[in-house]
Amino acid sequence: MKRQKEHRNLLAAMAKGDEVVTNGGILGKVSKVNDAYVDLEIANGVEITVQKNAVTATLPKAINTTFDNSANNASVRIRLADTDTQLRAKDLLAKALNHDPSNPAYIVALNLQSASPKWLTALHALPMYLGLDLRGGVHFLLQVDMAGALAKKLDTSASDIRTLLRERTIRSGGISRVEHTIRINFATAAPAEATRTLLADKFRELQWNVQTAADGYQVIGVFSPSALRTVQENALKQNIATLHNRVNELGVAEPVIQQQGVDRIIVELPGVQDTAKAKDIIGRTATLEARLVDANAPRFPNPRDPVPAGAELFTEGNSAPVLLKKQIIFTGDRITDAAAGFDEHQHAAVKIRLDAAGGRVLRSVSRDNIGKPMAIVLFEKGKGEVLTVATIQSELGENFQITGSASTAAANDLALLLRAGSLAAPMEIIEERTIGPSLGADNIKKGFDSVLYGFAAIALFMLAYYMLFGLVSVLALSLNLLLLIAVLSMLQATLTLPGIAAIALTLGMAIDANVLINERIREELRHGASPQTAISSGFQHAWSTILDSNVTTLIAGLALLAFGSGPVRGFAVVHCIGILTSMFSAVFFARGLVNLWYGGRRKLKSLSIGQIWRPATPAALFPSTDNLSDGKKANPSSANHTTSR
Repeated sequence: MKRQKEHRNLLAAMAKGDEVVTNGGILGKVSKVNDAYVDLEIANGVEITVQKNAVTATLPKAINTTFDNSANNASVRIRLADTDTQLRAKDLLAKALNHDPSNPAYIVALNLQSASPKWLTALHALPMYLGLDLRGGVHFLLQVDMAGALAKKLDTSASDIRTLLRERTIRSGGISRVEHTIRINFATAAPAEATRTLLADKFRELQWNVQTAADGYQVIGVFSPSALRTVQENALKQNIATLHNRVNELGVAEPVIQQQGVDRIIVELPGVQDTAKAKDIIGRTATLEARLVDANAPRFPNPRDPVPAGAELFTEGNSAPVLLKKQIIFTGDRITDAAAGFDEHQHAAVKIRLDAAGGRVLRSVSRDNIGKPMAIVLFEKGKGEVLTVATIQSELGENFQITGSASTAAANDLALLLRAGSLAAPMEIIEERTIGPSLGADNIKKGFDSVLYGFAAIALFMLAYYMLFGLVSVLALSLNLLLLIAVLSMLQATLTLPGIAAIALTLGMAIDANVLINERIREELRHGASPQTAISSGFQHAWSTILDSNVTTLIAGLALLAFGSGPVRGFAVVHCIGILTSMFSAVFFARGLVNLWYGGRRKLKSLSIGQIWRPATPAALFPSTDNLSDGKKANPSSANHTTSR
């Protein structure tokens, strides 16, 4: 009753311009409200009419709504005014779109969108991303299914054992995986013992022994404790490496992917813009398996019929059932490359290349099953879906292609997942949260204030001490800061608090080059050089010193970049780029400004470079004893002159 009353109040308060969601998952803006029907604008110039009772939720007022239909999976982005409204909108959308929370049909995630002005976006200008400590990002905690890793390893070993026994012409009564063991049936003891000896040499990670069974003998293989630990460690490492590859393919800068405990992985994506896409790519296991279709089963079996022994039921396309054999020909860890392309009919396809072991197994299986159908199964989020069922026309090898992709974009997405690497073990996202800035606004303000105050202090000192040449130095420093920010924006680097610290440090190091140049010019003037000669010699002689000091500092920065991680790498990137931009601005740009101001003056008599301190002559410091022989005091005004008898 309470829910019905809330729904009636919602319908009564609904007005033109409201963003609403229907029970069918349609999101649109109300353009007209009648007693029984509502007109909704679902896209630019596209309106539909729905029953008023079909509206299930009214979204909080949004700044704007963006419909993105360019990707394979269309998305709707709603910009909201504040975080509280964003959280409310997420809850409303999740309840309205996903009637079964355990099996959601839509991904509703919190995104951080760019706040760039429209005129900048129209110029295709990209914003500079901020790190978790400044802007926030998305945080995932993934649980690795170690039991699944062991099962996958045993399935692969069972397939390899089957091929090995066929090559050695050893007949068995069947090979199967039972929980965490491999069991091979034999009728007599002699072939069982021969198989145990062979497998103990070829598959040393398993411990093999022969046991009697009801209908003969069984060769049983189990993981040794050390091998079990190695498999689990390798599975975790492979999953971390795969996540790194997938995040790199997504273009996320400076991700944090690290192990937590023995079976969990933390993934933090600072400054990520499309959280839903990242969640979709990372959350998918993308385990590829090739299996033969059960030739004895009907092409389109009835899902209600019992599944025959040795087969599994999968779906293809629009939930069409397919019976496949349990025997796995190859898995995704045999894939070395995958790329989207086109087949001979110009249809979207994914071209796959296998390693030597996978190609050898596929060649052997395809040779014995020419004319029989083979299926490619993609396992995502624990569910297997048949991508395509094709008849083996000839012997296959290390290179082949699969077709059936709905579009080129779908083929690209599949190739991305396969190319990034197969997960050694399934993973499940057990925790997901969008992290707000940890004291973000305060950190940004303090970071910018430190750069601003440091720049102002340097500018005041240079203007007071070097006058016009100090102004040139300040302009060069301003250009250096502008170039540094521009390069970081072009590289789409993620700015963190260590990065802001590196910018402040770069300002202090960059002005050092101008100080060297100005002091060198002063020294030339002190030795009596003309102003034009002093300018030329000052820049020329200071260049070698500036180059040496910056190269040694750059080496230290590159070492931090090579061996550091996380915040250290962020500091090193800004530090190295700042060194390169400072060498250009402090030397070449400053020289250009000086030449622009003084270059056309032929009879230049002085330079505005501040007070030039000249050392006193020895006579001024040590007056002649002859002048003091009469007991008279030396005249200070004549201290710079010498006399003789």
